[in-house]
Amino acid sequence: MDFEAYLYDRVLPVIQSWNAEDVYALSFFVYSNEAYKYDEYTNVSLFSIAYCTEEGCNHAPPLSEERWNLPCTNLQQETFIIDPGNHPENHDDGIKTLFKWYKELGLKNIGYEGPGDAYPVGYYELIRAVSNVAQRLQAEGVIKEKFGPIPIIVHDLEILWYLIEEMTEHANPGGEAELFLRAVREEFPEE
Repeated sequence: MDFEAYLYDRVLPVIQSWNAEDVYALSFFVYSNEAYKYDEYTNVSLFSIAYCTEEGCNHAPPLSEERWNLPCTNLQQETFIIDPGNHPENHDDGIKTLFKWYKELGLKNIGYEGPGDAYPVGYYELIRAVSNVAQRLQAEGVIKEKFGPIPIIVHDLEILWYLIEEMTEHANPGGEAELFLRAVREEFPEE
């Protein structure tokens, strides 16, 4: 199975349906939580997409946390692509497809997070696939054509900055995320 192609085919029509005028970034949110369950597994990852608007962040300064701490600011039109059943109104076969892919990868104990682990089993593989899909959208010009040269921020709630930086930089091969990366690396100097 080409899991990344599956994600791309799910994400593309959603992005193409958005009609906001003042979008400055897209959010590709990957998050695991003990409450997220699928079959006998807990701590399962979800994946959703959304966009951020200037109005939604109150036109915050370019290097501010208010602009770039996406989970805490202004996500608009959040759509769940992979949902472990926590949002039944959006639930479909995404989670089943994710677990089929995990099986193909030979991953076991999905969601397990032992002492000293940075993230649960399956999380890194999913966030990497999401980053690859974002990179494809940027490389093919889909985002630039729709919104202009804006970044896709690949992130989670806890904001493991080293991982978020790596995935976001990878997702934006044309340097679209430079302002975000600068804000993060300089610890939001415009507060």
